Amino acid sequence: MLIDDYLFRDTIEDDDHIIATYVVKSRDFLKAVRGIAIGQSVGNPEVRSERDTEKIMRDHLAKILDVQEALTGKTEGAVRIAYPLVNFDVAEDGIMQLLCALMGGQMDIDVVESCRLVDVRFPEDFLAFFKGPKFGMSNIRQRAKAEDRPLLGAIVKPKTGLSVADLLAMVKELLAGGVDFIKEDEILGNPACCPFKERVKLVARMVNEFAANEGREIFYTPCINADYPYFLDRARYAADQGAKAVHLNVWAGLSAYRALRELDMPDTAIFFQKSGDKVLTSQHHRFAIDWPVMVQLARMIGADFIHAGMWQGYLSDSEEFLGKVLDNLRGESRYAATVPSLSCGSHPGLVNTTVRTFGTGVMMNVGGAIHGHPMGTTAGARAMRQSFECTQQEADIKEFMQDKPELKAAIEKWGYVE
Repeated sequence: MLIDDYLFRDTIEDDDHIIATYVVKSRDFLKAVRGIAIGQSVGNPEVRSERDTEKIMRDHLAKILDVQEALTGKTEGAVRIAYPLVNFDVAEDGIMQLLCALMGGQMDIDVVESCRLVDVRFPEDFLAFFKGPKFGMSNIRQRAKAEDRPLLGAIVKPKTGLSVADLLAMVKELLAGGVDFIKEDEILGNPACCPFKERVKLVARMVNEFAANEGREIFYTPCINADYPYFLDRARYAADQGAKAVHLNVWAGLSAYRALRELDMPDTAIFFQKSGDKVLTSQHHRFAIDWPVMVQLARMIGADFIHAGMWQGYLSDSEEFLGKVLDNLRGESRYAATVPSLSCGSHPGLVNTTVRTFGTGVMMNVGGAIHGHPMGTTAGARAMRQSFECTQQEADIKEFMQDKPELKAAIEKWGYVE
């Protein structure tokens, strides 16, 4: 039996395969892509045994679709590999086994010098096992009464060290400034100075009472970072106390987000927080998963919000890259759209350029430019809302801010980008 008779295909049944696109570099490109397809499905890339039957090759071997590309003798390029859906028990294997297959043993094959996963296409029978966001962007914007503008998020700073009383005082100022979303930072776990249960109970009550008087919802989002099963216990507690969202960091693992989504919390959304993702996604790594693929998976497994990236801040993604990320979060899909949170240096002077480039279907999530405003936290939040208003009205910023001291002070401090 010649394995190549089964390995190379010009076409396949899309409904029966997961199709992954890789950018691979190797001194022997054909050997490398063969190694990935064989090694990530049926076994040793080079050695066959009597148990490698024709049925196994036909039904379970991954297939190389770009036959001519693989045969050109080049050392680097893109290749599509199709993984048979029959290899997965999607209901139980889920996201963990998917990633094990797509980005696993090829990193141990010496001829594979680099391998980046840059795209994945799933059949409907696979996608049907994942719920996607419970609420999604449209529902959240309606609840926050922010259908015609970006959502305004605020991040708790300092990240940790605050007492519960200090946190409550900060939240009160944020509410007065008009925020839609308040996120505890990923560093704030369950420290003795600000215990999780104590702070969540008091902050959720304050936020919900204020929101009820405003006639809208405000998404207080406590950080539930912890090992299993504690992060699930914290999620249940936060939901019981009325928190409208919970915040979990990527280091929990993608299957943890799916577990949160399976809780099916009736009124509580999920925020996917990316800090640390570059260990997995950096463009400088030889082996990595592109961030646009990660956000595609995050939407699939149920993230209502995700820290998507940033435009023109101290992190500044390119327009093309961030556009692709946002397309994967807001584009046509069987799932509701995930809210892209733009954070890492956001400030009032970036509202206009952000909205003109990417539209209002984003959340601008701000920490330093709210709390570091010259007039204080409430003024920092008001400056962001005033900048939203200026952009909505297509007003001249210099004229608009003359009777708005909060916005004027922010622009003077952080500048303005057209």
